[in-house]
Amino acid sequence: MTGREGTIMRRRGTGGRAKAVGRVMAPLGLVVLLSAVGIFLATHRGVTVMGSSMEPTHRVGDRLTVERGVGPDEVRRGDVVLLHVPDRYGDAPVVQRVVGLGGDRVASDGTGITVNGRPVEEPYVKRDLLLPASEPYDVRVPEGRLFLLGDNRGNARDSARFLDDRAGSVAASAVLGRVRDGLPPAVAATAALGAALLLAGAAAWYAGRRRSVSDRPPVPAPR
Repeated sequence: MTGREGTIMRRRGTGGRAKAVGRVMAPLGLVVLLSAVGIFLATHRGVTVMGSSMEPTHRVGDRLTVERGVGPDEVRRGDVVLLHVPDRYGDAPVVQRVVGLGGDRVASDGTGITVNGRPVEEPYVKRDLLLPASEPYDVRVPEGRLFLLGDNRGNARDSARFLDDRAGSVAASAVLGRVRDGLPPAVAATAALGAALLLAGAAAWYAGRRRSVSDRPPVPAPR
């Protein structure tokens, strides 16, 4: 075997190994990527905003991603949640922001909110100077319930409008899910890994194929 023939054989072997690596990595990456998509679809749902009570954070027509299976003990102050309260809002779920948890004291002077005596910073609230300030209130949230407000305080049928009904609160069990911004970190990492494996595998297979083709001996010209 001449030196050139040996070089060609080595290149063919390298090309074959690259294609073999690609044949493993690309399908594996596809499986990982599809698994991430499956997990996301199983644990999240999409909803469309139908009202203006959460403006400017979420406007009419916005498409939101809602994390399913959020237990009552997992809800935190500041969460935007999807909830179903038939005796207050009918059959349609609504989106509101959690301001107080069971046992919290929520008070308003008509312009600002305090929870347990501490002012709450609310940069997300829509400020409308044309609307009058809301009526002051000072309530204690019953255990196992939540006090929720819309970000568009002047146009929201929220807990502040139902103060005579258990301090305006709703049962924590009414929460259907939590609105998320972007993908959950675990799902995003899994999807990124799958995409990286898929692209790397495809690149390795293509590079190996090109190397194998370029190293084929030339076809003799017809006489």
